[in-house]
Amino acid sequence: MSRISQLFKKKKERILNIYFTAGFPELDSTLTLMKLLQENGADMIELGMPYSDPLADGPVIQSSGSRALCNGMTIAKLFEQLKDFRKEIDLPVVLMGYMNPILQFGFEKFCATCAVAGIDGLILPDLPEHEYELEYEAILKKYGLDFIFLVTPETSDARIRRLDAFSNGFLYAVSSSSITGKDKDFEEVDKYLSRLRSMNLKNPVLVGFGIKDRLSFQSACRHAAGAIIGTAFIRALENSASLKESVKGFMDAVLK
Repeated sequence: MSRISQLFKKKKERILNIYFTAGFPELDSTLTLMKLLQENGADMIELGMPYSDPLADGPVIQSSGSRALCNGMTIAKLFEQLKDFRKEIDLPVVLMGYMNPILQFGFEKFCATCAVAGIDGLILPDLPEHEYELEYEAILKKYGLDFIFLVTPETSDARIRRLDAFSNGFLYAVSSSSITGKDKDFEEVDKYLSRLRSMNLKNPVLVGFGIKDRLSFQSACRHAAGAIIGTAFIRALENSASLKESVKGFMDAVLK
């Protein structure tokens, strides 16, 4: 059983997955932030691999990615930083990114390196399910990596069930079809999440896009196992004088 599945077996609700961009705000911030998140109550970490054309990301995450790239972050550098992270980090860790740089690195080489490092799963928003099924599913399973698909309020029930069947670990419920960081109408989101819950899906659901504080986290948790916060967390780090204080203050504001 993967670390992600173990987490959902042990904790059924209010799971908090925090996203941040690797190499932001400084090139060597990655492991420091991971340790601080673990110390301050995060249940899972989603590490963004910066890319020059991030289609699903809003301006805040795009800016953090640009800064990380300017800092010198690459996939090879990230794996170098993550080489021994399992000596200090017990939480499930998922990498989120886009296919182009992974294909340049080599897809199977990437998955093999993830497995050696101790990465638990991948989120690749621009990998279509038919390509996943034909070319990549077997490689991911070979290296024991969970793969998480995204669904939106516009996704049909039939396609939701198909993506749920392909996914392992959890299903990522995007709160709308817009980019990250946008404010959401949580009455509409509530209806959408209620619909997902009524479908009795194979995987637990985590909600992302627009979750930013205690209120939106609690709203998301009414019909889902938990939520993913990215943009708001990155904003808290942008001009931070102390990463330790910024992470603690942000996490306390969401969880306490």
